[in-house]
Amino acid sequence: MDWNSMSNANVAQEIGKRLKTHRINKKLTQKQLAEKAGVSLFTIAQVEKGKSVSLSMLIPVLRVLRLIDNLELLVPEPQISPIALLKQKQVSVKRVRSKKSN
Repeated sequence: MDWNSMSNANVAQEIGKRLKTHRINKKLTQKQLAEKAGVSLFTIAQVEKGKSVSLSMLIPVLRVLRLIDNLELLVPEPQISPIALLKQKQVSVKRVRSKKSN
């Protein structure tokens, strides 16, 4: 799937559709998922429709569906190139001083 060619609304709808499939595969009703995640039934319905919800509402849903580890793929930890790492080791700043005004 080419996520970059999709509109934000289409991305949200696809995520919602996938979360709904995961919920159904785990044999959970929307109400059961909402209770386990500590969010409202309305929030679950909104997520599954691809509507906007806050991260603080989405994270517990991902946790209950056992999808939270996939956040590593969504937002991987930034990597430092080997050359940048070598330069960083060579130029180790010990302290910072403010410039004096004349």
